[in-house]
Amino acid sequence: MHDPKRWFKVVWGAAWLSLASHAALPDSSQLDALAEQAMAAFATPGMTLALVQGGEVRHLAAYGYRDLTQGLPAETSSYFRLASVSKAFTAASVAILVDEGKLHWDDKVVDHLPEFRLQDPWVTAEFTLRDLLSHRSGLVGGAGDSMIWPEPSGFSRQEVLHNLRYLTPEFGFRSQYGYSNVFYIVAAELVARLAQQPWEDFVAERIFQPLGMACYAGAVPQTVLDNRAVGYGERDGDFFIIERNGIDGPGLMSAAAGGVVCSAEAMLPWLRFLLDSHHGRTTEKQPFSPQQLQAMWSPSTLMTVTGRSWQLHQTNFSAYGLGWRLQDMHGHKVVHHTGTLSGFQAYLALVPELDFGLVLLNNGSDSGARTAVVQSILDAYLAAAEPIDWVALLQQEREERAQHPVAKPVGTGEVLLPLSAYAGYFADRWFGGIEIRHSPEGLSFHSSRMINKVGSMEPFADHSFVIRWQDPNVAAAARIQFQLDAQRNVTGFELLPHRGQVGSRHPYRDMAFRKVAEQAPVADEATGEE
Repeated sequence: MHDPKRWFKVVWGAAWLSLASHAALPDSSQLDALAEQAMAAFATPGMTLALVQGGEVRHLAAYGYRDLTQGLPAETSSYFRLASVSKAFTAASVAILVDEGKLHWDDKVVDHLPEFRLQDPWVTAEFTLRDLLSHRSGLVGGAGDSMIWPEPSGFSRQEVLHNLRYLTPEFGFRSQYGYSNVFYIVAAELVARLAQQPWEDFVAERIFQPLGMACYAGAVPQTVLDNRAVGYGERDGDFFIIERNGIDGPGLMSAAAGGVVCSAEAMLPWLRFLLDSHHGRTTEKQPFSPQQLQAMWSPSTLMTVTGRSWQLHQTNFSAYGLGWRLQDMHGHKVVHHTGTLSGFQAYLALVPELDFGLVLLNNGSDSGARTAVVQSILDAYLAAAEPIDWVALLQQEREERAQHPVAKPVGTGEVLLPLSAYAGYFADRWFGGIEIRHSPEGLSFHSSRMINKVGSMEPFADHSFVIRWQDPNVAAAARIQFQLDAQRNVTGFELLPHRGQVGSRHPYRDMAFRKVAEQAPVADEATGEE
């Protein structure tokens, strides 16, 4: 077992110790070196970083490339997806209506969206706006994400709202934290209903325009496309483009949960406004009041404080507010949120009492780069007693995990019926249709709603197959288990993660597919409807 003192005391050296002891920000050359080191260590093509202190911009820089194919460098005005950093804007859109008296944080959702339904009628009746935004529904983390990702989604926001009734809770209502994207989509629908305009337009008119932010919750103009970052993944030392999450013009159904597009430069007014509002430096153009900011920055759902958090940050409390995570680090309250989307990483952190904030955006898929840079800066600024070499620490942790790989399931590689017997069209009551196609190459899986869920099917054992996705970056391999009747006819299937210990916490848990036809229905040529 590791000695925590020895493990976590990986220090930067005299320069960082000096900075930490004076609670000062690293200078630009140190920040530049840190960003370059983190990008190289964690396969990140490009990065932008902005720091604000006392209302002044202390650092604004871009590193690497926004587009490797064309050799285009990242710029501070380059556009990235914010991923879940977008959630703060969704919470803010609700806060604006609370300020106007059209809503209250503890209003029941059904009073504004009568079609809102969860599995439990009592929970449905008691579910509030605060519950929508604080991840305490009782569902497992990520429940319903199958309707959102991989992009492009074949579901509308109204369908996401409707399908909540099919998601089975794992925990008691309000009993613990369980991260949810679907409820942020519901919150956007609620705002749109009361404002009588699309949520994207509301955010643009009530947040972005007053603050002078060239950011987009909906469709983006050509000027953005000319300076967009391309999202990348990395495999075996080579970068590849993740096209499905690209910034290509149209807005995303998932925007309220993770699809806003912005640049580090354009995020500066947001950082300034939040810090100014906290310190009472209000203006006529503020989108919402300091009282609502305090509501969003107050704990709603407690989160676990791990031993690792104590060792690294001296954390005593951790909670989720409304669109924001809250915790103490080295004796100071830090308000923050990360954003994770294949091809894009984001991190926004504020230390309100010290009037300090930062935002980092990059176009890689490895969270190590953002974590190393942001935590190094916070260590220095918050005067951590023993600053950590975050690049070295994260690399060490990964090396240790690699030495203990998770055992993979082992099958026979054969199934008990001819492959053609498993083909057909199957449907789940909320996820829609799946076609299992048979060809000389074997069986393949095709989702009618999520067009990137396409994969080949390898015989595993008995009546089960492993699905290898055509784009392996869309999801981990899955297992499909077919069900038969007494006459050995295939009647349906269930989907499971392809791993040793499956458990109940996985994205397929509420799906039950039944065979409805030998082939997928043909779409009507005139209407496109099935």
